[in-house]
Amino acid sequence: MPNPSQRSLQAHSSPIRKLAAYADQAKKDGKTIWHLNIGQPDILSPEQALQAVKAADLKLLAYSPSGGTASYREKMPRYYHKFGITIAPEDILVTNGASEAILFALLACLDAGESVLTPEPFYANYLGFAGMAGVEVKTVPTRIETGFALPSVDDFRRAITPDVRAILLCNPNNPTGTVYPEAMLRTLAEVVMERNLFLLVDEVYREFCYGDTPFFSALNLPGLEKHVVVLDSISKRFSACGARVGAILTRNHELLTAIQKYAETRLSPPTYGQIFAEATLDTPETYFETVKAEYQRRRDLLYRRLSAMPGVSCYLPDGAFYLFARFPVDDADRFCQWLLEAFSYQNQTVMLAPGSGFYGSPGLGMQEVRLAYVLNCDDLNCAMDCLERALEQYPGRTETSTLNAEPVDHSLR
Repeated sequence: MPNPSQRSLQAHSSPIRKLAAYADQAKKDGKTIWHLNIGQPDILSPEQALQAVKAADLKLLAYSPSGGTASYREKMPRYYHKFGITIAPEDILVTNGASEAILFALLACLDAGESVLTPEPFYANYLGFAGMAGVEVKTVPTRIETGFALPSVDDFRRAITPDVRAILLCNPNNPTGTVYPEAMLRTLAEVVMERNLFLLVDEVYREFCYGDTPFFSALNLPGLEKHVVVLDSISKRFSACGARVGAILTRNHELLTAIQKYAETRLSPPTYGQIFAEATLDTPETYFETVKAEYQRRRDLLYRRLSAMPGVSCYLPDGAFYLFARFPVDDADRFCQWLLEAFSYQNQTVMLAPGSGFYGSPGLGMQEVRLAYVLNCDDLNCAMDCLERALEQYPGRTETSTLNAEPVDHSLR
């Protein structure tokens, strides 16, 4: 029997989904699982967008244009204008979710064997996409003690080796919830110019900023028009993960022409997904205001509950809908598996994403977990009741210092 390729054998497993088999078995055993492992919102999608899909009177479900339907791309700039971003339809290519946008950007910006530099912890699937592209992920460390603030410019300069062709950020950040301030991005832009790098920025959580640091898009960095590539998706802001509609935005048309070749190879983004996405552009601002307020309530509840648990170290995130915490456990991977295999409180348990999978450096994140506050407050309280008792009962419990902090002033870095 032929063997799988070495490339596939060396592919990285997602820490977000790798415990799915244990969760499936726990459900078969009759347990209720509180899913805090994955960024799947429970907030309803915009009704008018769902109705647009239902009302689509298609007699033939044909391919859409490789770069996205013209009507959708022509309407997209007005959405970005709300954030002070001036972008044209010809600067936009529609993708199958942000996942494809990330992969296409890596394929077009870097050659195999080159490297992309990113702060760690980072969105775990960056490793998977980099592996597909034959690209290495190099990292600049951040620390829970500073709320995972963006590293200093000097830290980035020291980490840039000759093989680094791009810097990759997620702002607001997944998995940490950190929002990178304008001043730090402008300073980092100087390094991008000095070293002639691409700056790839995943901005899918731009709607969700809760603290005093407003969202600032990399597309508004002066002088970087040919360097900046923004990766986007409707999945989170419209609770539409299944639509699989994302986008690449760049004013570098030579690069966009290169990306178009990959878009043509995979043929087209989803037709029904784009019908839905186009209709979301008419979503009233009250939708975002309500959704943002709900996530902030969940964030505050999660932070309050975790802060009260002995030995847990956490901070108040200022964006997205994730919190990265340090637990008093010997091994977070083992703890997360134990939660599903061996633990139960009132026939319930919690599914979490182990922190080590969000690091590129071996040995880091072994006591850390990512929690996605995508459950309503009642369910989130139930999940925290389970977690509190699990930490008390876990056989591998250790002692760790507790750091519970309000948002860090990142502008001082």
